[in-house]
Amino acid sequence: MTKKLVIKVTAGADAPERCSQAFTVAAVAVASGVEVSLWLTGESSWFALPGRAAEFELPHAAPLPDLIESILAGGRITLCTQCAARREITEKDVIEGVRIAGAQVFVQESLADETQALVY
Repeated sequence: MTKKLVIKVTAGADAPERCSQAFTVAAVAVASGVEVSLWLTGESSWFALPGRAAEFELPHAAPLPDLIESILAGGRITLCTQCAARREITEKDVIEGVRIAGAQVFVQESLADETQALVY
């Protein structure tokens, strides 16, 4: 059975270190062969949009667009339904490969066997 990691990131440019840590952990886990599901909520929701990650800067951190690309290559990125609605983001607006889903899916993923959930 494959170990799974569900990461919810609530921080964006408002808390850059916490935000970067979530994306970094997700990318490293994917590179390590872990099944990863990264959830964008709150201010991190904006990173579901094309070009927004390129605006994010944090000294001594991997570029956010590179981390997102790595995560999408071997894992899943989900934008919270309510967070998307509050920001008027629709499925046609997001980066290819990003899905929009709600709390029921998050709970289902988080409670699956052999799954660890982290919140940043």
